[in-house]
Amino acid sequence: MASQDLATLSNGLFARRSLLLSLVFLIATAIYLGCVLSPPSLMDDVDAVQAQIAKTMLTSGDWVTARLDGVLYLEKAPLIYWLMAFFYKIFGVADWVARLPVALASIALALLSASFGMWAFRERAGFYAGLIMSTCVGLFLFTRIQIPDVMLTFTIALALWAFLRALDEEEKRPRLWAAILAASLGTGLLLKSLVGIVFPVAAGLIYLFFSKQLISRRTWQRLRPMSGSLIVLLIAAPWHVLATLRNPPYFAWTLQSGPGLYHGFLWFYSVNEQLLRFLNLRYPRDYNTVPRLYFWLFHLLWLFPWSVYLPAITRLSFKPVDRAGQTRLLALCWAGFILIFFTFSTTQEYYSMPCYPALSLLLGSAMAAEGKWIDRGTRFLGATAALAALAAIAIAFAVRNLPTPGDISAALSHHPSAYTLSLGHMLDLTFDSFAYLRLPLCLAGAAFVLGAVGNLRWSGMRAFLSSSLMMVLFFHAARLALVVFDPYLSSRPLAEALRSAPPGKLIVDRHYYYFSSVIFYTGQDPLLLNGKFNNLEYGAAAPGAPAVFLTDSEFKALWTSENRYYLVAAEQGADRIETLVGKEHFQTVATSGGKLLLTNGPSRSSSSPLPTAPRQSAAPLFPFSSIGNDVFD
Repeated sequence: MASQDLATLSNGLFARRSLLLSLVFLIATAIYLGCVLSPPSLMDDVDAVQAQIAKTMLTSGDWVTARLDGVLYLEKAPLIYWLMAFFYKIFGVADWVARLPVALASIALALLSASFGMWAFRERAGFYAGLIMSTCVGLFLFTRIQIPDVMLTFTIALALWAFLRALDEEEKRPRLWAAILAASLGTGLLLKSLVGIVFPVAAGLIYLFFSKQLISRRTWQRLRPMSGSLIVLLIAAPWHVLATLRNPPYFAWTLQSGPGLYHGFLWFYSVNEQLLRFLNLRYPRDYNTVPRLYFWLFHLLWLFPWSVYLPAITRLSFKPVDRAGQTRLLALCWAGFILIFFTFSTTQEYYSMPCYPALSLLLGSAMAAEGKWIDRGTRFLGATAALAALAAIAIAFAVRNLPTPGDISAALSHHPSAYTLSLGHMLDLTFDSFAYLRLPLCLAGAAFVLGAVGNLRWSGMRAFLSSSLMMVLFFHAARLALVVFDPYLSSRPLAEALRSAPPGKLIVDRHYYYFSSVIFYTGQDPLLLNGKFNNLEYGAAAPGAPAVFLTDSEFKALWTSENRYYLVAAEQGADRIETLVGKEHFQTVATSGGKLLLTNGPSRSSSSPLPTAPRQSAAPLFPFSSIGNDVFD
């Protein structure tokens, strides 16, 4: 009889857990896969660059050395490129296919956070952790660009869950979990180099110190560091060895980094990208660092709406006397180390993404425990959502009759000094620009109304679910806004005009990144006018680097020849081109989002030029260049 009762209870728990995990999966899928299937175009800068590198790997057959326009691109680990190329192989080369790895990793991270929480705290707390991970602002914002940080976050979270399970005396398969721990570390190395190992290992060692297990023989017997190290090497070493052998010199014992210096793959990837970057001495310095105060305070936004419950974490117990206490202590060590690490290093807002699962576990545990701080947070969130709804509705009403000529770039102001922050372009919005965003404003207003009603009327799970649905609607409003910004963020309209124009060689004014979506959508390998800087400068100094970089004099000779060339440039850059080659030597084929497609040949009716927008001489040159080199690098 007792065994039957136990089986019934077990089946009930399994059914409940499956239901809650299914809800997390549906919410995460509605956000992330929904944004993949109907997104805007790939953005200029790192978004299209990552997709282009993966396409080059697939077409060239060289899966070891990344290249842009034939130039060595040695600074990043390759796994995200491999995953994109794998999906290209299955579905074909397309922008939505390039987004699949990041989208699927986001969904998997939400499910992992929920499963980790259910194992540690029971079903409800795990469910809340999954909701938090699915719907927090930071994860959505930092997965709009194809960077590997969400995948790295997944491997770190899996490694630390495997770490706890390997140590758990009730765990029946500690050897399996020790192997999962090692495999996660090796995969992290292939995603973002040393931080894939440093973060989880440091968090684990700090946890072992505070839980008084660091020098226990039993601890290391269960973690199996020797066999684990072998697994890490089997996963990560082959690529590192091959990349070193194919891009000599093999060893360079120097800390000197500067223009024209080339020391091979191993030095650049290990010394320049790891040590010198941490010390803020890396060259080229194509990145900026966010002020420390902003880095810490912005987590209130990155974890929104769930950051209203952060005070409740202080009421939790962190004593490692049971599984729940052990997980909370590990989560504290995990998040704390990452935040402190970047406090003393070069910093971008998204660098702290690997601590989101730790914070979601702590928040989920606090939300399941309920209490006055949770009730206060719910009411505060309801009031905040109500104010946001009023603001969105008021702005939408106020701009209902404003005209919207051309694309949104004509209505934006520009604040280049703020572009090192992920939300720096929010300052570009003017009152007139909101007229282009009427539908996103209305949808965002409806989302905030839902959140306000749910949080002011209910508490507990009902309020949390209403907050989740609010964020699902809000994220889709944000996706619609990105579609409106598409001509400003992407150069795809220029690519379409170029594809329908007579054949000719493409030239990009200044850096490859600035018009990378043109290159992805047209499939052309361009020449780069004055483009030997930032990410391509090191590869340009390598022996045998392709001759794709043009000086002004070389460009003038090509442009005034009999052959047809096309140039993509910012509208502000057109005056310089006109002075360089003479007005009679170029024609405008198309304009879009403050960018131009020019040709040295006469206009043809077959080129189907896009409507030409008025020149904006005050616009900054490539205002969104910070998305890759300053913000998402």
